[in-house]
Amino acid sequence: MSSDPVQHIASRDNALLKELRRLAQDSTAYRKQGRAWLEGDHLCRAALQRGQQPAYAVFQASLWAEQSAQWPHEIGRVVVIDDPLFATISSLESPGRMGFVLPLPTAPALQPDVATVVLDGLQDAGNVGTILRSAGAFGFRQVIAIKGTAALWSPKVLRAGMGAHFGLALVEAVEPDALAALRVPLLATSSHQGGYLHQSSLPWPCGWVFGHEGKGVSAATAARATQFVRIVQPGGEESLNVGAAAAICLHASAAAFSVVPAQAETQSSRD
Repeated sequence: MSSDPVQHIASRDNALLKELRRLAQDSTAYRKQGRAWLEGDHLCRAALQRGQQPAYAVFQASLWAEQSAQWPHEIGRVVVIDDPLFATISSLESPGRMGFVLPLPTAPALQPDVATVVLDGLQDAGNVGTILRSAGAFGFRQVIAIKGTAALWSPKVLRAGMGAHFGLALVEAVEPDALAALRVPLLATSSHQGGYLHQSSLPWPCGWVFGHEGKGVSAATAARATQFVRIVQPGGEESLNVGAAAAICLHASAAAFSVVPAQAETQSSRD
């Protein structure tokens, strides 16, 4: 448990409470404040496991009374808010009973040679967070969000990402021209061109481009793709949810990459 003094908030007009509401309810407030709102026990513990140090740990009063001894010193300053007031903070469909205010990491420079995911105009926070989780799971360490994509550090994307943010280099709000700096081949999904994914030779490292839920990849971004692929759909559905399509594609790349060293080792032993 934190050894710092615990601040108790019981007034609706408290300045910190108002600041927390803005941070939790405005998807882009983190850009002005330089910090993000992480909501929920699982996400906050994931942040601690990744070495993150919150500026504030915020608890519903009844939860703090139950669990104060369960939290480590690393949570820093603790703010306890009366239960009815805490309920006014969240914008999530299933609000948590606690959260962290986390200083944003320094915006990273674009890395030209690492395995990358490019998000081109995705709007749904759940899809964006899901893709971040898949990127982290399958070895893609950089995510580039083209301008118009949902805010990567918004509370809803953070909740959907479930800690993936803290293992990724997140480059936000770039123009399509910025992709020219990448030295990895760019692959894009398409419903009408390119070979089928399961029959394609996939390079590594590479960059995968995933586009808007309805419009797909923009023309400006598609022009930079070196390879288009389609996902076979024998069931006859017109298209896949972009989060599902991304998981399939990123897994295919990871599987191909993990097989290559084993094949090379086998071949070497034969020689």
